[in-house]
Amino acid sequence: MSSHDNPQFEGPALNGEPQPTVPASVPLTPDPFPAEMLSPLPVPPPPRDPVWSGWDVLQIAGLTVLTLFVLQFIIVIAAQRLAYPRASFGDVAQKPVLALLSELLTYIAVAIFMVLLVEGKYHVRFWEAIRWNWPGRSVGKLLFLGVVLLFALNLLERFLPTPKSTPFEQFFARPLDAYLTSVFAVTLGPLMEELFFRGFFYPVLQRRVGVLLAILLTALPFGLMHLPQYGYAWSAVLIIFLVGVVLTTVRAVTKSVAASFLVHIGYNGTLMIMAALATDGFRHMDKAGLLMRH
Repeated sequence: MSSHDNPQFEGPALNGEPQPTVPASVPLTPDPFPAEMLSPLPVPPPPRDPVWSGWDVLQIAGLTVLTLFVLQFIIVIAAQRLAYPRASFGDVAQKPVLALLSELLTYIAVAIFMVLLVEGKYHVRFWEAIRWNWPGRSVGKLLFLGVVLLFALNLLERFLPTPKSTPFEQFFARPLDAYLTSVFAVTLGPLMEELFFRGFFYPVLQRRVGVLLAILLTALPFGLMHLPQYGYAWSAVLIIFLVGVVLTTVRAVTKSVAASFLVHIGYNGTLMIMAALATDGFRHMDKAGLLMRH
């Protein structure tokens, strides 16, 4: 059959000769992108914020308590045999410098564990994961907020029953111990407390119970943690609980652990300066009363 006999194969004449055409129902080439291939791909769920779980937080807390207990026992035993052979175990355990050394080594071990947990287990950069977020130009304002917080709570404390003495005062019995405690109170102490309570603990609670309840539940163990230092005086723990509420609120509002850390430094630093001035360089601690809080 010629093309003249079947007109559907005829195209426009070229040089007087009709050209063959293809019916519209016949595709010229196979479709390289079928419809089923153009369907949208499933969107992966967003990463969990924070990436760690409540069990991870419990692990950090348990490691801190266990490490502090073991290191303090080892350090006291070693100090008793090497430096205080005639003193009892209890007397050596009361040495502030040994307690500070135990806390220092414990915090170093816990800090390493925190970094390994976040970057090793969850493969996320540590400072980004905990929302460190250095506040930049707001540093001075945050430090000043810590100063204002201290004076405000000192006014409140006047209306509360306070004990005449607390175990924490032994850290200021000698000038050397007092200066070491002061340095610790404005450096590693608030840093590790903020990393744990506002960096790890708060976001887990906030994810489960909301911001307001998470702020209160974060401040509660923060205050209770200081019970032994202040002779289990509820008034002192209440003050520290309120400090925890302010610090966690700052963390929640600014989305920055560094911000709450700076407020913490402003509070502790002002307290240490006032104690030093009131005691003539930590030489007359009887003049300080219950000034020390951290």
